Amino acid sequence: MGEHINKSVFDSEERKAFVRHLIDDVKALEILLERGLVEDDVVRIGAEQEMCLVDDEFRPSPKSLEIIETIDDPHFTTELANYNLEANLDPFPLEKECFQKVERQLGQLLDKAKAASKEHQSKVVLTGILPTISKEELGMDYMTPIPRYYKLNDTLKMWRGDDFSVRIRGVDELSIHHDSVLFEACNTSFQLHLQVAPEDFIKSYNWSQAIAGPVLGVSCNSPLLLGKELWKETRIALFQQSLDTRKWSHAVKEQVARVGFGEHWQKGSVVNIFKEDISTHRIVLTKPIWKSALQLLEEGKIPKLEALNLFNGTVYRWNRPCYGVGNGKPHVRIENRYIPAGPSMIDQMANFAFWVGLMEGRPKAYDDLPDVMDFKEVRQNFIVAARNGRQAQFSWQGKNMTLKKLIKNELLPIAHEGLKKHQINENDINRLLGIIEARVNGPTGAEWQINNFRRLRKQMKLDSALVQLTKAQFEKQQDNIPVHQWEPVQGIVRKRESFRWVGQIMSTRLLKIDGDDYANLALSIMQWNNIHHLPVENTKGELVGLLTWSHIDQMKTLDTTEARVSDIMIKKVITAAPKMEIETAKKMMQDHQIGCLPVCEGSSLVGIISKVDL
Repeated sequence: MGEHINKSVFDSEERKAFVRHLIDDVKALEILLERGLVEDDVVRIGAEQEMCLVDDEFRPSPKSLEIIETIDDPHFTTELANYNLEANLDPFPLEKECFQKVERQLGQLLDKAKAASKEHQSKVVLTGILPTISKEELGMDYMTPIPRYYKLNDTLKMWRGDDFSVRIRGVDELSIHHDSVLFEACNTSFQLHLQVAPEDFIKSYNWSQAIAGPVLGVSCNSPLLLGKELWKETRIALFQQSLDTRKWSHAVKEQVARVGFGEHWQKGSVVNIFKEDISTHRIVLTKPIWKSALQLLEEGKIPKLEALNLFNGTVYRWNRPCYGVGNGKPHVRIENRYIPAGPSMIDQMANFAFWVGLMEGRPKAYDDLPDVMDFKEVRQNFIVAARNGRQAQFSWQGKNMTLKKLIKNELLPIAHEGLKKHQINENDINRLLGIIEARVNGPTGAEWQINNFRRLRKQMKLDSALVQLTKAQFEKQQDNIPVHQWEPVQGIVRKRESFRWVGQIMSTRLLKIDGDDYANLALSIMQWNNIHHLPVENTKGELVGLLTWSHIDQMKTLDTTEARVSDIMIKKVITAAPKMEIETAKKMMQDHQIGCLPVCEGSSLVGIISKVDL
């Protein structure tokens, strides 16, 4: 990685020039809008498909660069982690059979990715968070080796001044520190684009914020992270925390998150949103730009606003305003970034049609949203949806409503009208919105995962359950039927030889004790729980020793009411790592004639492997 470090240091001259270009880009966009040069007579839709690459054991497969080379198609690009890919679909005018065209192209691109992946012993899985991602795949070795990714990581780390912290409470709780932005790479989405007429942009943008909660609630597909049951759409919490550069302080002060929903209703024009983001977020990335946007305008050319677009790509609004140029004409659009990938291609298309229909069907009553709804009410709806999914209770125009009631009674009729307005094929409207209506009754992708994960955990260890869950998702995706029709995972057959790593078979629900505790407490805990080994930690949560029955039996004269755990524990503990091969662990236990191996990541205990596990 050393070769990339120097490339990630800001060049002050480049930065100075970039700032100048960024300011010019904002002025140029204002001029384009004033002159009526931004396209306003056509509506287009587009999408970006992010996908996970897995190996034959359904674990992350870090082969994105090789697979992209094999695909050899400009629609594909890399992502932050080298086990993710992205396919960019072409824009299509919103009319008649457009959703069929999107679906056809998406299917073709996924087929290309699947065929190329197969050549590299990999598979493609569509899921919001890949269940089998472990801490191992969040290390820098798994970052796609492209300079801008290292630059992004180095800069955000420098601003943070500390490791990134992730703490998410759901059914379980995940609390972890990490030294890179790669937690962001756990997230895979199906990003939706809708071109909007500039004079209607602010009304449309505010409406996109208002509907975000219910649209997310019925689309959730990311309930698991590192084996923990968290939010129904864990990506929302994870993405914000994995790129959070805000510093903790003793003072109470306003700080705007780099990933977020927004702070208020928008006013004015799309330029105001860009100005706000430039005012509140520092520049992360720069690049050389050869000609000023204002100079290009003087020459009668349409500028691409390269500085503004690069900056905008590093501010992660869940509804992001975008500027682009297509066929020589500039346009503005809204990018919906909160929809997860999966569970199936047809589910994604249903989400797409629902959102586009809602956006285009906006009733006049919602044209001036600040007069209709409180912004904090809307933002709360979004968080409630991410936490609770289909079970969310929303506040809508001051009334409390279930997601089911809000979607069936209010939003589906609006979506129908929005699609009809553009003469969308009636069969497509009924087919795609019918999936949303059925999914409101359940299950969503998140619910399907949780129900089956809990069932699998009754049969097998955590790692095996995550693998089998991922395998089941992959297999059901091949049939391309909506998730509400998916059957439960049935008849799991596991081969013993499929276990290779200690992390696959170790026990993770551990009882531990502090070295300062009294020995009689430790002995009682071991007796009550019928365990033969009890790890000992210090106040920092580091493994410092181990108590075993055989070791305690040798201390017949010990007064356990007076002795401390630290007096009687084994201090020189032989440990394993999650990615140690099982055969190696077995030999270590035989050679040292011990009955267990604590499993550690660094000095932190994450599991224990015993003769029973073997």
